[in-house]
Amino acid sequence: MSTQEWGTTVVSGHRRAEGREAVAAVDPGGPDHTLALELVRVTEAAAIAAGRWAGRGERGSGRLAATGAMRELIMSVPMRGVVVVGEQEATPALAKGEGVGYGDGPACDVGIGVGDAALSSARDVPHSLAAIAVAERGALFDPSAVRSMQKLAVGPDCAGVVDIRLPVVENLRAVATAKDVPVTDVVVGVLNRPWHADLVHEIRRAGARVHPLEGGDLAGAVAVARPESRVDVVVGTGGAAEGVLAAAALSCLGGSLQVRLRPEGAGRGDRGEVLHTGDLVRGGSVLFCATGVTGSELLTGVEHRPGRIATQSIVLCSRPRSVRMVRSERADTGWREQRAEPTRASS
Repeated sequence: MSTQEWGTTVVSGHRRAEGREAVAAVDPGGPDHTLALELVRVTEAAAIAAGRWAGRGERGSGRLAATGAMRELIMSVPMRGVVVVGEQEATPALAKGEGVGYGDGPACDVGIGVGDAALSSARDVPHSLAAIAVAERGALFDPSAVRSMQKLAVGPDCAGVVDIRLPVVENLRAVATAKDVPVTDVVVGVLNRPWHADLVHEIRRAGARVHPLEGGDLAGAVAVARPESRVDVVVGTGGAAEGVLAAAALSCLGGSLQVRLRPEGAGRGDRGEVLHTGDLVRGGSVLFCATGVTGSELLTGVEHRPGRIATQSIVLCSRPRSVRMVRSERADTGWREQRAEPTRASS
């Protein structure tokens, strides 16, 4: 059995955003901070399982391996969880509606993500984060009927000054004013996809800098609320499931996520409903854990050293509001797990 050694843990707090971006306080019987360090074991295992497939050119294998590792460990977590944001695209495991946890502890909604930053086999990055969000039962928005989301994510210092319904240039000016910098110093994260060509042109025409988000927008959306991040704001259209996970993280950090929904079957010009952080995650007790698979704006990736594996994770709690950066090392059990082909679900 591998051993695990907890490394440096840095804890800092953030002020709760005021107004409609604030998360409403509800019954305190939901998940608490003691559950968070149980969950980080789950994201670590998923990240390590996925990381073993990076660089091997077998698209989807890392995602399947991560889902299997996550499911095995999450069943031992002391909670009565139901998956609301799941992985049904890759495998029936951890799909919407599945019960997780060993049936004791708080009743929770669970969101999981092991597919963020999925790229083509040519780029060969299975995903950048393995993530879990947990909130009170009924708190997480169900994204299953939504094809995608147009997103606008900012940190606590800009939570009350942006509006997704406004032109991007106006929001960039508002961000610059809130940060007391010129627009030319504002760095905008945009998912690097063909459909964002016009948006990138608009951002650059406004004078701001574009930071391409290569794999997925979850890491970038969370990073905007971290003081050391080089990304000030994230805009553009991405996955609906990642939007709910990002909202959970930002609700713990005091940041803001605004989204415009694009339901299944919506046309290109359809302008969907606008939701805010508190609409996507309604509970007052929220946890978010993520471990890096490959390096991203938020976390470093899994590092293989002689006989050891190192990971970096972020653990966020809304009550009490806290941020923990966890550096973990464990013994490497060798190549046996890496050489085992993930079992694909039969159709």
